[in-house]
Amino acid sequence: MRGAPSPHHVEIQDLTPRIVTAALTGVAVVWVTLLLATPVALSRGRLPALTLAVYRAGSLICHQRPERSFHLSSVQLPVCARCFGLYLSGAFGLVAASRSRRALSGRAARTLLALAAVPIASTVTLEWVGVLATTNVQRLATSLPLGVAAGVVIVRSLARPGDAL
Repeated sequence: MRGAPSPHHVEIQDLTPRIVTAALTGVAVVWVTLLLATPVALSRGRLPALTLAVYRAGSLICHQRPERSFHLSSVQLPVCARCFGLYLSGAFGLVAASRSRRALSGRAARTLLALAAVPIASTVTLEWVGVLATTNVQRLATSLPLGVAAGVVIVRSLARPGDAL
């Protein structure tokens, strides 16, 4: 007859949210680090294969317009200011949300994402219709809420009610 599991026994499915959260957070932090390190490396003639790969990856997800991008060491980042803000704040949101035990309901997640998208949607719309010209700092700033919200929703969607991540 099997006895009750020891209090130190942990089921694999109980670890899965933690492992996935840690992996996603690690990938997000590495990506942000690469976005910042790549222009510096390129300006010094270092890591040509890696810098090329990062810029190519950036081109798949971003327009990479120089006038809408930050520059480090006089070299353009691999993504525009708005995308950089999304990635930076998304990594922050993943880290911050991993410290909470609560899951988010589908409705709460949708509401959070919709509200967080208002600043970026508003400025993009106003730019498209020619009413507003934004700076790179403004583009970055308006992307921060959505990035944080996305990070929070991703982590919290992995949690079951009462789970500690």
